[in-house]
Amino acid sequence: MSTTPDVTRSRRRWVVLGVGVLAQTAACSFVYGMPFLVPLLRDTGGLSLAGAGAYVGAPTAGLLLTLIAWGAVADRTGERRVIAAGLAVCAAAVGAAALLPGPATPVLLVLGGAGAASVFAANGRMVMGWFGAHERGTAMGIRQTAQPLGVALAGLTLPSLGAAVGPWSALLLPAGLCLASVLLVLVLAPDPPRTARPAGAAPSPYRTPTLWRVHAASALLVVPQFAIAAFGTEYLVREQGWGVTAAGAFVAAGQVAGAFGRIGSGWWSDRVGSRLRPMRQIAVAAAVVLLLFALGDAVAGWLAVTMLAVGAVVTVADNGLAFTSTAELAGRAWSGRALGIQNTGQNAFASAVPVVLGALVGVTGYGAGFALAALAPLVAVAVTPVRDEPARP
Repeated sequence: MSTTPDVTRSRRRWVVLGVGVLAQTAACSFVYGMPFLVPLLRDTGGLSLAGAGAYVGAPTAGLLLTLIAWGAVADRTGERRVIAAGLAVCAAAVGAAALLPGPATPVLLVLGGAGAASVFAANGRMVMGWFGAHERGTAMGIRQTAQPLGVALAGLTLPSLGAAVGPWSALLLPAGLCLASVLLVLVLAPDPPRTARPAGAAPSPYRTPTLWRVHAASALLVVPQFAIAAFGTEYLVREQGWGVTAAGAFVAAGQVAGAFGRIGSGWWSDRVGSRLRPMRQIAVAAAVVLLLFALGDAVAGWLAVTMLAVGAVVTVADNGLAFTSTAELAGRAWSGRALGIQNTGQNAFASAVPVVLGALVGVTGYGAGFALAALAPLVAVAVTPVRDEPARP
């Protein structure tokens, strides 16, 4: 994937990057903000942890259904219209769920996630088109801060807002942010220059297993990420006796730190000329965090809380590396679809983790559940195809 010198020097690329981060932050405040409403949903609706986890997983299920399709459309028509259309759908669906909660709410949450998928599939492609290879890791790391920033925004606002107006009405905030992002994207985020070659003319990058292994490793690394993100607030409230607002603020602070961690890992990858070597080392660190959390849950609560803070940084640091590697291995003509497949694998795990891990924790407790979850990053260490990564300066 190449970028012309004029594009690389253009200051517009930073404006596009900023708008993309804002748009994805808005989408993430909904998609990944539902865990912050779990205590309120359980208290007001009498839900089990697994039942509340089903609501948490609904938006990511919508992502799972549409990511590849959005990526294919972006490959053929451009990124800006795809992002704007998807965010409009997300805003409408989430707004309806907030105003009219009822039997249709799970469907609306899935539809909101399906609309948000447009940003996940096309935004990374836009960033890769505007930035040169020497700064893509850093740029994609900045782009990937949208997820922890969205989680932090949700953590700072949704618990207190939900306590004041109800957990469903609180979703009007992310709905409004998505609607505002539509206007920003249309006005300030043009598509990067496109080549004349039609999308799909290049040979498929999936003829070799390298890209599949990147997808598999990054999907496995979703497990520790969502173990921390989906159940951190609930653990602090139920097991450590924290208030909902204090727990939300703690998790939000960790997510802000995680945003800087993503930028740092991207910069690291630019300096060492590799995306996958740092990714593998982060996988090792994620496994250690989960195992230390399990130890702390058994013998020292302070250690478990500390690992929640450390894990909020470590378990998200690999995302930008995996996305940058995926786009570079796929090439310009395939990057939208490849990023869609990448997101699909991650969100397939993200949809299942809250339900499966919630049920497991309900039977075994947090310590044993998180210790078993540590197997996923350990497998990712072996799967990451470091030796097959193309050499770069």
